[in-house]
Amino acid sequence: MADEQPTTLGALKAANIAVLPVRQELRKNLIAKIRSGERLFPGVVGYDDTVIPQLQNAILSGQDIILLGERGQAKSRIIRALTSLLDEWTPVIAGCEIPENPYEPVTPQGQQLVEERGDDTPISWMHRDDRYGEKLATPDITIADLIGEVDPIKVAEGRYLSDAFTIHYGLIPHTNRGIFGLNELPDLSERIQVGLLNVMEERDVQIRGHKVRLPLDVLVVATANPEDYTNRGRIITPLKDRYGAQIRTHYPQTVEGEVEIMEAEAAHLMVDPDIEVIIPDYMKQIIAEVTRLARRSPDVNQRSGVSVRASIADYEAMIANATRRAIRLGDRVAVPRISDLAFIMPSLQGKVELETVEDGKDEQILERLVQGAAVAVFNRLIGDADMDLVVDSFRSGRSVETGEAKGATEYQQLLTDVDGLAEVVGQITGDERPQVQASAIEFVLEGLHLNKRLNKDRVSGRSLYRG
Repeated sequence: MADEQPTTLGALKAANIAVLPVRQELRKNLIAKIRSGERLFPGVVGYDDTVIPQLQNAILSGQDIILLGERGQAKSRIIRALTSLLDEWTPVIAGCEIPENPYEPVTPQGQQLVEERGDDTPISWMHRDDRYGEKLATPDITIADLIGEVDPIKVAEGRYLSDAFTIHYGLIPHTNRGIFGLNELPDLSERIQVGLLNVMEERDVQIRGHKVRLPLDVLVVATANPEDYTNRGRIITPLKDRYGAQIRTHYPQTVEGEVEIMEAEAAHLMVDPDIEVIIPDYMKQIIAEVTRLARRSPDVNQRSGVSVRASIADYEAMIANATRRAIRLGDRVAVPRISDLAFIMPSLQGKVELETVEDGKDEQILERLVQGAAVAVFNRLIGDADMDLVVDSFRSGRSVETGEAKGATEYQQLLTDVDGLAEVVGQITGDERPQVQASAIEFVLEGLHLNKRLNKDRVSGRSLYRG
C-alpha cells in the first residue's frame, strides 16, 4: 500500500526502489502477464487473435501506437485498459504541478525542489488509475490545452514573462509518467499537430516565446477513423511517421462475439429483485444479426460504420419492453418475443446513418434489417426441422394472433391446437414456463412467415398469422 511506502527521496533511495520509464514499465508488466497466462484486457471482446497480439508487439517494441477504426470498435476502451500494465503505485515528487520522477524531474519546479531539499524532498505515491489522461481532438484545441500557456496570475504575482516558472502546463504534461489518449487525431489543426510532434519527438515546444525543453515520460496513444487518417490527408506526414504501430481495429467477427459484448454491457438490466429476466439465445442472436446485416447493407452509410453500441442499445430496448409487459401484466418473469422487436426502432434509428433515401423509407429499411436477422437466425437454428404439420394446421383456415401486449397464458392453447407446434417449441427450449414458450411460439410463426410458408397481417400493433 502507498501508506507504507517511503515518503522522502532519501528513503526512496535507501529502499532501492527503481522508477522505470513508462514504456519500460509497460513492457516489464506485459512480459509478466504473458508468462503467467493472465488474460490481458478482459473487458475487450473479439480481439484475442487480431488486435491484442499487435498491441502486445507494439508495447514490447516501445512504439507509439495509433488505433485505426470506425466508431464503436472499443478503441478508447483499449487505451484506458493499458493502465492495467502500469505498476499499481509509483512515486512522484509531492507538491509539483505535474507528476515528476523523483530521480529525474523535468520541470524547473521539480528540479529546484530536489536541488534545495535533496534527500528530504517529499514523495507521494500515485495510483495507476490516476496516470491516465484523455482528450477528444477538436479543431478548436489550442497549444495551451495540450502543452501549456503563460499563466497571467503568476505574472501578476511579480514573475517576468521570460521566467519558466510562469508556465501553466497543459493536459499532456499533466499526464507525465502515464498514458495519454488522444481521440480522433486528424481533427487537430496542423499547427497543433506540429506542437504534438515536438513534444513526442523533439521534446521541446514554443510557448509564447519560451523555448521549453520538456522531456516528458508519457505514452501518447491516438485513435482515428481510417478514412480521415489515410485518404483525406488531414494529418501531417511527420506526425504520422512518428507512430511506430498502426493497428487496425474491427467490429466483432462472429455473432457470439457481438452477443458477449451485449450481455456484458446490459448486465445491469438483468438484476431485478421483482422480475426475472430470461433472454432466449435466438433473441440475442437476432439483435446481433440486425447490426451485422446493417454493416453490409447498401442502404447504410458504411463510412460512418455501425457501432456495437447499436447492438447494445437495441438489446436494452428489447429487454425494457419485455420488462414493461411483465410489470403491466403482473408477471414475475419477463421474456422478450419477436413482437418486442418493433420497439428497438427508436434505438436503431439513432445508431444507424442511412444513405439518402426517400421520405418515409427509413423505417422500411430498418424493418427489412430486422426481418432479415430473424429469418437468418431461424434458418440457422431450426431450418432443418420438419414444419409440415404446423403449416398444414393453418391450411384449414386457422389463424393465430400474437402481440407484445398479449399475456403468455394466451399462447398455451396453441401448443395443443396447432399440430406439431409443441414438438418444435420443445426443440427450441426445454423451459415449460408460459412466458418462455410464448416467445418460442412467436419465433416459430415469424420464421415460417419469413420463409413464405405462412401469411401475416398486421393490425393495431398485433400480428395475424394464417395459411
